[in-house]
Amino acid sequence: MLRRPYADWTSALRLADAGAAPPPFEGKRDPRVNAMTDQARLLIPSAAADVRPVKLACRNVWKLYGEGGGEEFLASRDGIASSADLAAAQLIGAVRKVDLEIRAGEIFIIMGLSGSGKSTLVRCMSRLIEPSFGKVEFEGRDLMTISPAELIEMRRHRMGMVFQNFALLPHLTVLQNIAFPLAMQGVARPAREARAREMIQMVSLSGRENFYPRELSGGQQQRVGIARSLATNPEIWFLDEPFSALDPLIRREMQDELLRLQAILRKTIVFITHDFDEAIRIADRIAIMKDGEIIQIGTPEELVVRPATDYVAAFTRDVQRAKVVSARHLMQPCSGAAAAGTVAPDARIASFSAGIVAAGRPYAVLDASGTRLGEVTPQAVIALLAGLESAAT
Repeated sequence: MLRRPYADWTSALRLADAGAAPPPFEGKRDPRVNAMTDQARLLIPSAAADVRPVKLACRNVWKLYGEGGGEEFLASRDGIASSADLAAAQLIGAVRKVDLEIRAGEIFIIMGLSGSGKSTLVRCMSRLIEPSFGKVEFEGRDLMTISPAELIEMRRHRMGMVFQNFALLPHLTVLQNIAFPLAMQGVARPAREARAREMIQMVSLSGRENFYPRELSGGQQQRVGIARSLATNPEIWFLDEPFSALDPLIRREMQDELLRLQAILRKTIVFITHDFDEAIRIADRIAIMKDGEIIQIGTPEELVVRPATDYVAAFTRDVQRAKVVSARHLMQPCSGAAAAGTVAPDARIASFSAGIVAAGRPYAVLDASGTRLGEVTPQAVIALLAGLESAAT
């Protein structure tokens, strides 16, 4: 919907920050607003450019429920089945034809509504649930072919897991809960307690070593769960809606804690959530699921700028685009006007919107070598803040 231009850009910025809807448009639209060159589109970051090794991969993974479990059904069809085929066989596809790759050190978010299959998928990745068909590869090795003993050892030493209900043992103290997985590995008590104390300090719970779970707040209990899952120094970390039961302020605090720990530890993280705001805040990439299938995988910006379906667009509709969209998305060819400042291509609009609006002149977009790629105009930023940009693209 076209809207009226503002008397001054600062007013537009204040209204947009406050979440107020601008009034209807009554003038002529600047044709340069929202212009996005083909070069800029190509600059939007993609997983294809990620050179980190693949840590975990799913290859045509299915999980069916119903009579017989669906293994023979899928094997006889070489892993290909339509919704009509499943219905005719009275089978339910909890996870359907999932193909994805997760890179080492990546925070990979899987999200969707309740019943979309996201939690079932993450359990298939660790073989807590056996897939009906397909491969789950850990560093290229098919987990479906390893023995139960090998799988147990892999879970003990190379995988960490945190779930929504924390699953703390109520009769054990904080120290004992965190040391518990090390005890299962057979680590001697002095060594496991020393490691547990390191984890307690890392998650800022020093002084609560001898507290029981019932004596802790929800956020503190979740910190214990996180510390316990990290005690074994896992290579891959599965987090299934770990913060969804927490109050909003505590949830944000735990998101900050996760990002702080990730900056130190650089784990490969598979994180399940139904909250898109949470996803875009912490994710490197996001996979959106519906009815057991992956609908789209991309960076937060890719999902907001180029949603593959109306379903994906619905998830991103209420997102504050300035916090997700980068300068490269609004970049236009250089006009010759003197630049009021410079930004990197991946700088989020929110990080420089106040400055460019106040200056009233373009910002130059420079790459790492200082080469000028284009410019972002204050008009384009205002349009994004006011919601005009999404209407025009």
